[in-house]
Parts: sequence; structure tokens; C-alpha cells
Amino acid sequence: MTTVQQLYDVCDATWPAARIISQGQWTLREGQGGGKRVSAASANGPVSEADIDAAIAGLAELDQKPLFQIREGDAALDEMLEARGFAVIDPVVLYETPVETLTDKPIPKVTAFAVWEPLAIMEEIWAKGGIGPARLAVMARAKLKTAILSRWNEKPGGVAFAAIHDGICMVHAVEVLPHQRRQGIADWMMRKAAFWAQENGAHSLSVLCVADNVAANTLYRKSGFSEVGRYHYRHLEETP
Repeated sequence: MTTVQQLYDVCDATWPAARIISQGQWTLREGQGGGKRVSAASANGPVSEADIDAAIAGLAELDQKPLFQIREGDAALDEMLEARGFAVIDPVVLYETPVETLTDKPIPKVTAFAVWEPLAIMEEIWAKGGIGPARLAVMARAKLKTAILSRWNEKPGGVAFAAIHDGICMVHAVEVLPHQRRQGIADWMMRKAAFWAQENGAHSLSVLCVADNVAANTLYRKSGFSEVGRYHYRHLEETP
């Protein structure tokens, strides 16, 4: 059984920051504009108020605003940050399933392809969903990776990114074009990722999903994924 800590590690490896800095009880991430996952500080054990000050200073040295990823077991840190006025943002659910769950039937021809490097049309679809050059740079830093392109109704349907660490394939950046949604495209892309993962030695497929995305969470559960754990972020809301 995969633990939530293992999935935290898989997330760091398959969606890697530009630089990881170990500072006392902290892991600091330099994101270079690649989003919260690669720009947050996370605790490696119990921390004090002084440690929080040090983390904030360390992030400032990276020209990044204070941002903390709160993982399971971080209840004390969560309370300290709340007392300082840090607000919760983007609670995330971590899911996992054996690759066999999604390799039980063949993928129809010309429905989904594993491609690396991304084609121009794939970058265009990601850009429509707000996934631009900085996040493409995150993908490029991963080691064992692929991108998934789906075609539906004889036209591009959606894209996703997948990478493997320690026998677990994690899927990121799932994006389906608005006019192609609710037609099963995301399911076929996840299945293609599962086949690719199996071919490359992975035993499990995992995915992250923002907790308030009801449609995506429902899809993953119906597809056989089980919740392994959660995390959320705390940040200082900007005043007008």
C-alpha cells in the first residue's frame, strides 16, 4: 500500500521545482513561475515560530511570496500559520490505483497517443488552460516522462503530462478543450497514461485533484482511483 508520504515524494519528483533547498526543518522550492507546487515551503518535522520566520526569509531570497504546503501530520504548523493570518488555498486530494485498473480494455485507434516532446497543438491546448512556458519547463525537468494527446471527433481533444518515480506514475496538467468535454476524453487519456506507465515498469497510477473540482474528483473515483491523502496551502491574502 502506497503511503501519502510516498505520493508527496512522487509529486516532487514528477513535477520538479527548478531548485530544492534544504534549510533547517524546511524544504524550500524555487518555482520560477511554475505554480504553487514548485514554489512552496514544506516542513520536514516540528517547527517553531522562529522556523516559520526563517522559511519566509528564505522564500523572499528566492523572490517568492510566503507560501506553505501543509501536509498530513502538519496540524501544529497549520495552527501557527492560521494565527498569523495565513489563509487556506487549494486543498488537494491525492489518488492512486494499480495500473491494471485502467489497462483492462484496449484504447480505440487514433484516440490517445504518448508523445515526447510535446507537439505545438499540445502546447496550444495547455496554454488555453493557463499552462504556459513556466509549467512546460517544469515538465521538461522530470526524468522518465511523456505527454498524452487525445483526439476525438477527428480533432484534438485534450492533453496531459505523466512521469514516473519509484514505480509510481503521476499524471499532471490534464486539460480537455471545452467543446470536447463530457465525452470520456479524460478517461481515455488516463488509460493511455496507465498503458505507458505499465510499459515503463510502473505498478501504480496516481493523480492530484483540487478538492472543489467536483467533476474531476467524481471521474477519478469512478475510474477506480482511491484517495490516499491530502494537502493544502496557506498564503497571505493580498490586501486591496
